[in-house]
Amino acid sequence: MARVRTRVAPSPTGDPHVGTAYIALFNRAFARSQGGDFILRIEDTDQARSTPESEQAILKALRWLGLDWDEGPDVGGDAGPYRQSERSEIYRKYADELVDKGHAFHCFCTAERLDSMRREQRLNGQPPGYDGRCKGLSQEEVQSRLAQGEKSVVRMDVPREGACEVRDMLRDPIEIEWKQVDMQVLLKSDGLPSYHLANVVDDHLMGITHVIRGEEWISSTPKHILLYQYFGWEAPVFFHMPLLRNADKSKLSKRKNPTSIDYYYRLGILPEALVNYLGMMGWTMPDGEEKFTVQEMVDNFDISRVSLGGPVFDTEKLDWLNGRYLRESLSDEEFAQRLMDWSYNRDYIMQFLPLVRERVERLSDVAPLAAFFFAGMPDIEAADFEHKKLDADTILKILQLSLWKLETQRHWDKEHIMADVKAVGEHLGLKLKDVLFPMFVSVTGSPRSVSVLEAMAILGPDMVRARLRHAIEVLGGYSKKQLKALEKEFSEIGTFLD
Repeated sequence: MARVRTRVAPSPTGDPHVGTAYIALFNRAFARSQGGDFILRIEDTDQARSTPESEQAILKALRWLGLDWDEGPDVGGDAGPYRQSERSEIYRKYADELVDKGHAFHCFCTAERLDSMRREQRLNGQPPGYDGRCKGLSQEEVQSRLAQGEKSVVRMDVPREGACEVRDMLRDPIEIEWKQVDMQVLLKSDGLPSYHLANVVDDHLMGITHVIRGEEWISSTPKHILLYQYFGWEAPVFFHMPLLRNADKSKLSKRKNPTSIDYYYRLGILPEALVNYLGMMGWTMPDGEEKFTVQEMVDNFDISRVSLGGPVFDTEKLDWLNGRYLRESLSDEEFAQRLMDWSYNRDYIMQFLPLVRERVERLSDVAPLAAFFFAGMPDIEAADFEHKKLDADTILKILQLSLWKLETQRHWDKEHIMADVKAVGEHLGLKLKDVLFPMFVSVTGSPRSVSVLEAMAILGPDMVRARLRHAIEVLGGYSKKQLKALEKEFSEIGTFLD
C-alpha cells in the first residue's frame, strides 16, 4: 500500500484564512494518523493578486497554530518546487501533451466574444459554458494563427454525453452530467496554468494519495477525474469537507464573521484553542470531549467520524473554549507569560508609547488612552458618530469605501493607509480631518485619541478591518442592492499616494 500523502494548497492572495487552517488541520491529522506525509504547496498562479507578504503571513499563521508540514517551500522536499509559479515549464509540457493527444485545444476567442456568448446563453436560459467554437479548427489554422503571434488559451475537451461518477469517502457516489461541465481553460494566455491543470499535475507528481478539500470543489471534481483519465494516471481518493458556515448557514465570509487567523491572534485567542475549535467543526473525539490537543486529535483520528452537517463558526463558542484553556491549562506563571508574549511586551508598547506620551500628564492617564491597543471591538453606538458637518449616510459611505480600499492594501503602513483614506476623501469631496472622524470612532472608540493613522498601522490590517466592519454594522450597514450600487462608485476611486 502506498504511503499516505496529503496536502494543503493555499493561494497567497490575502490574509491567512481560518478555512485554510481548517483544511490544513484535517489533512495533517489524517496523514499523521496513517504514518504518512503532509505537504504544503503554494498556489500562486494568480500573479496579479499573489504576494510574497501574503505567503509569509500564511506560513507564519499555520506555524503559530502548530500545523507544521513535512515538505514545502520553506522546508524543501524531493517533490519540489512547492510554488506553482516556479513550475511553469512543467505545466506547459503537460498542456502540450493533452493537445497532442486531442484531449485539449487552442482557443483564440477574445474576451469580448466570450462575454457576448455568455450574455446570449443567459438570455436563452442556457447554462453558462464555452460553446466549443475553436474546438473544430484545423491543425493548419491553429499553427498559422500561433505563428502570427495570436493570443490563445488551451482548453480541455469535455464529452457532451453521459455522466461522471464522483466517488467521495464521506458521501454516496455523486453523478454529474458531462454537459454541465465547462470546457475549462487549462493554460492561460500568459503561459500560466489554471487551478485545474496545476492541481492535477502537482498532485500526481507530488504523489498525493488523498485529496481532502472543501465541498465547494465537488462540482469541479469531474474535470479533475477526466484529466487523470486523459493522462493515464490513477486518481487520488477524494474527501470533501463540509464548509464552515456563518450563523445564517451561509458560507463563512469576512463580511459576517472575522475570518483572518491574525485577527484571532490580535484578539487574544490561544493557538491551541483556535485549532481545537477548528477540529470540533467537523469531527468529534470518541469520548465526546470538546477540549483536545492536536496530538490527541491525531492519535484518535478516524476520517469516518467527520460530520457532513454545515458547521457554524460561532465566536461565542470559541471564546468559551479559549476561556477553558486560560483557566484549566495555564498556571499563573504561564498565564502571565502568554499575556506578555501576546501584547503586554516592550516591543509592542514601544510602538505606540510615543503617541501616548504626547497626550498624558500623569502615568494614570496612559491606561485609558492606550486601552484600545489591547481591546477587541470598541464599545460604540450610532450616536458616537454624530458630526456637525457629516450626515449618517456620508459617515457610512466613508467607512464602507475606506474598508474596501484597505482590504486591497498589502503595504500596511501609515503612508499607504493615509493614501487610501485621502483617495476616499478626494472622491467624496471632503477634507481629510472630516474623513478621519469616523475612523477615530471606529478604530479607537473615541472621536479624540492618538493619531488614528499611526494607530491603524500599529494595530494591523486584520484588527482595523474588523473594527471598520463592526462600525458599519453598528450604523445599520447596507443591503445587497445598495452594496452593488456602491461597488460601482468604488471602482471610480483612484489612488492618492504623494
